[in-house]
Amino acid sequence: MMTMQPVMAAQSDCGSFQLAFYELGALYFKLPQGGYAGIDKDVADELSKRTGCQFQTVLESRVRIWHQMSQQTLDMTVSGIATPEREQFARFIPYFSTRNFLLVSASLPARTHTADGFLAEKNLRVAVVKSFRHGALYDAWLARLREQHRVEEAADFDSVVRLFMAKRVDAFLALPTSLEPLRRKEMANSFVILDWAPSDVVPHGLVLSRQRVPQTSVEIMQRGIRAMHEDGTLEKIYTRYVGAEQARYLLLRAPD
Repeated sequence: MMTMQPVMAAQSDCGSFQLAFYELGALYFKLPQGGYAGIDKDVADELSKRTGCQFQTVLESRVRIWHQMSQQTLDMTVSGIATPEREQFARFIPYFSTRNFLLVSASLPARTHTADGFLAEKNLRVAVVKSFRHGALYDAWLARLREQHRVEEAADFDSVVRLFMAKRVDAFLALPTSLEPLRRKEMANSFVILDWAPSDVVPHGLVLSRQRVPQTSVEIMQRGIRAMHEDGTLEKIYTRYVGAEQARYLLLRAPD
């Protein structure tokens, strides 16, 4: 409780902000009965409850979100990855860390299951979500594939999966938060999961406009996220959607 007191005391000082969600696996998804759920939604709801920050939420594509953030027409978004370019217009508050996996067609031969092996087969293509960052190893690998025009970019993750299922690409990248939903679908036997970057740690966090979100509000949200980490709330949220084992992985090197 002591860690929460500074946050609660600052409730009335936070403000109201437009927050954009995007659909991606267990992070944010539509429920069969209507409405939305997911890790990002629960984190935002809990943060608002603790800090008094008010979030006016909208659903957008990831491409439009980053465009709006760069143009300073959107206050904030969720589960974003910091890059030097993005840090020019946004501040980041990490709340989980993870890494990407490559999912390749189960029909591909074993020789394609390495980065160099995949590159060597000139007819193989990969799909990614436009504007996503995937960690140092995968981004460097994708840059080489882009030089050969072998990367298909889609507006969202569902479109990436459709490209794969239509056999227009041979592989795609996915976070662990997207793997469980895929395993439960009929396509579960159509891919092999490859872990090429086991040492990668890619922090994901709230993304706050430098121009539109005051520093005082940033600090209030930072304290709120820290308190949620310290009292186990973040782990409970992650467990709700991806299970206890994966939840512990998401907390690896969580925010200080």
